[in-house]
Amino acid sequence: MLTGANIATIIVMLLVGYSDRLNPTDHPILSTVGMTFPFFLLANMAFLVFWLVFKWSRAWLPVVGFFLAYVPINIYIPLHTSQEVPDGTIKLISYNVCSYGGNYKYENGFEKVLGYLNDQQPDIVCIQEDADTWRRYVFKEYSKTFAYNDTLVLANNELTLNALGIHTRFPIVKRERIAYSSLSNGSAAWWLKVDNDTLIVINNHFESCHLSTQDRNQYRHIIKGEIPSDSLRTESQMLLVKLAEANAKRAGQIRTVRKYVESHPGYPVVLCGDFNDNPISYSRHTMSTVLTDCFVATGRGVGLSYNQKAFSFRIDHVFCSEDIQPFNCQVDSEMDASDHYPILCWLKIR
Repeated sequence: MLTGANIATIIVMLLVGYSDRLNPTDHPILSTVGMTFPFFLLANMAFLVFWLVFKWSRAWLPVVGFFLAYVPINIYIPLHTSQEVPDGTIKLISYNVCSYGGNYKYENGFEKVLGYLNDQQPDIVCIQEDADTWRRYVFKEYSKTFAYNDTLVLANNELTLNALGIHTRFPIVKRERIAYSSLSNGSAAWWLKVDNDTLIVINNHFESCHLSTQDRNQYRHIIKGEIPSDSLRTESQMLLVKLAEANAKRAGQIRTVRKYVESHPGYPVVLCGDFNDNPISYSRHTMSTVLTDCFVATGRGVGLSYNQKAFSFRIDHVFCSEDIQPFNCQVDSEMDASDHYPILCWLKIR
């Protein structure tokens, strides 16, 4: 029975691990199962420990499971050593600053973010939710650190205020908004002059899951097993429907941005931002078909970038084109002035 259970766990782990190939437009509910990949990974690890303790001759079974699931495991938990960063690299930070709200920890959220960026001294900063009601003050402060600053307002209405921003030491040649359907999210490409090259930097804030505070609390209760069995099915289905709807909307947005990348061959491209999607997802996989996932290629560990309890996933990503070499992509979990952690990467144009 235990051997059968281990085999079943491996089969499901593989199905979930490769579910990022499913188009959410065609398979909306199935496209959400990638979130469960770490649970099956841990279950297979538990089987390995069990067999080693009680019947070591069966330990080969979970080992084979890990081998077969190498690709999704490496996506979820890459294990690279630190690389030596050569001279002439570009330091990039992508950060969803939660509208400089301070994550309910810091009264002066913007000052906390700006102080962090001053300490890090990046060459390019891509900000999501670079939106506030005191824009003149923010721009004045950013201009003291960065020579070139630009913000694109995505939505400014009674329901939401959202914007994308870039702050850099490189001259901004032009900005293009990448058009797709969304009420409050969006993507934009900034063309930067970097020495003798033109670098395209695409900043993204893809469709969020639009979970209310009540939805999030219900999800936490489900994870903790605190939902009565008679209402568990209903609550779970409601959450799945919302996640599936967001996945379907996000899929079209991802494909639109990918087409933009494909329409500019020959240019070095950096793409980053808040994908609102976990590593085992159609979103990340689709972008990885045309660009290199810098965290998967050079990072180490799980790299959880969304820091709210029970929702810890790596949903912030950095990608680059083949003519750029990434180094030491990492999530800085020490910087907690937002509900996201910043993701950093060093990039060398070949």
